[in-house]
Amino acid sequence: MDSGTNTAATRLATRLSFLVAGFIMACWAPLIPYAKARSGVDEAGLGLLLLCLGIGSLIAMPITGFISARTGAKPMIILGGVGLCLLLPVLAVVSAPWALALGVLVFGASLGTIDVAMNVHSVEVEKSSETPLMSGFHAMFSLGGFAGAGGMTLLLTNGVTPVMAALVAVALAFVALVIAAPRLLRAAGGTPPAFALPRGIVLLLAGLTAVIFLVEGAVLDWGALLLVERKISAVEQAGMGYMMFNAAMTIGRLTGDRIVAALGPYKVLIFGGALTFAGFALALTVDWMPGTMAGFVLIGLGAANLVPVLFSATGRQTVMPAGMAIAAVTTTGYAGILAGPALIGLAAHATSLPTAFWMLGVMVLLLPACAHIVVGKTR
Repeated sequence: MDSGTNTAATRLATRLSFLVAGFIMACWAPLIPYAKARSGVDEAGLGLLLLCLGIGSLIAMPITGFISARTGAKPMIILGGVGLCLLLPVLAVVSAPWALALGVLVFGASLGTIDVAMNVHSVEVEKSSETPLMSGFHAMFSLGGFAGAGGMTLLLTNGVTPVMAALVAVALAFVALVIAAPRLLRAAGGTPPAFALPRGIVLLLAGLTAVIFLVEGAVLDWGALLLVERKISAVEQAGMGYMMFNAAMTIGRLTGDRIVAALGPYKVLIFGGALTFAGFALALTVDWMPGTMAGFVLIGLGAANLVPVLFSATGRQTVMPAGMAIAAVTTTGYAGILAGPALIGLAAHATSLPTAFWMLGVMVLLLPACAHIVVGKTR
């Protein structure tokens, strides 16, 4: 990448890229019930349609990593962002199940493209900085998610049609892309080999990232049911657990760059993993609502900066080109989100849902256990 990457302009462009990705992805969620009604599919059919999003992302991620390693991340960020903007209104109007499936597949591919490319870009920007930046970049994705889901819901609640609401969202995202595009890095990343399997420290980083993404997916998909099964809350209030987790994670990432600068990546992996495990223990042992909510808060705070630290480490390793390594880590992490809910369900069926969450909490301890290896191999 080009030298001179650490400027206010490139930082702004990186933050806007993360913001756009989180914003448009979250705008899709409130449109899903409308898409289901238009297409006439049942719950099983909807599940297959939504699976297309993950398939599209998983196909695009390694391709994006390879191209970004050769030509730089800028064109792939623009391609992914424009793809998201073009596809969201399409998803708000198509009704044929096959057309909806195709649209969701390409939407997922666009999301996977910008996801990998913006992380490649953020690694290059952070490398030239004297202070950590990755947590702040990832915080913008979370803030974009809040704005997208909240704004879209507000528009739909006030009678705006799905397609008009989608066009409003796309207009805002497109403005952000126009501002970001000329400020993105232009230089190429290098010439990687034609194909390279993840290896060495990259495999470890990918596995650890998958664990944290699995935590996020489990809290999202199973957290409410856990509260209901443990008789902590009524069904109507069960979503509070994920809300507290998400709010804590966003706050943790907004302050994360200062935390990483003060403690260093080794201590962040140690304390973050330990705090996340403590959150699981609290959420699974305390039988009153405030204490359980405190557990979800600790999970969010502990996990907040683990993925940013792992991405920074991926950018520093020398076993593979950074673009391809980040693609491998992102793809594995995303696979953890997709497979996680099913794995938790299987474990809960074989044992119980609290036991499945205990197993996940123990898996989190792999991060502090491997902290010395991660930091030692990626200095």
